[in-house]
Amino acid sequence: MNESISIRPIARHDRDQWLPLWKGYNAFYGRHADTALPEAITQATWEMFHHPDEPVHAHVALDGELIVGLVHHVFHRSTTRLHDVCYLQDLFVTPSHRGRQIGRQLIEVVCACARDAGSSRVYWQTQIDNTSGRALYDKVALHSGSIVYAHEL
Repeated sequence: MNESISIRPIARHDRDQWLPLWKGYNAFYGRHADTALPEAITQATWEMFHHPDEPVHAHVALDGELIVGLVHHVFHRSTTRLHDVCYLQDLFVTPSHRGRQIGRQLIEVVCACARDAGSSRVYWQTQIDNTSGRALYDKVALHSGSIVYAHEL
């Protein structure tokens, strides 16, 4: 555990610090400049975190008062399990703070939230060439061999 890093649920006053990390996360996946997410999606995402009826949640990692990491997760039902599952949708740590186990801590927080909520599984996906992320993921989870397909509508 990284003693200088604290993790807590996101708060309304975090938006100005959260936004650059959100943009950095999206840029990593090719969503920047002409392909950036519309502001309406960013705003809707932000609002989901603060609405009690939403199954979408967020936590931030702080180094002192500075937000240096984010994680977003979604609870949903499953046709193959009796209890909800948790999809770890977004995970990002600022480049200057990588290598300090912050990503692992954020994953552990999501797993604890899922356990507390009675979920039976936490899962996530990443790009095949995300070697630094996959180095961590291979230590904390089992790669199921799944390939993700998407059909845009």
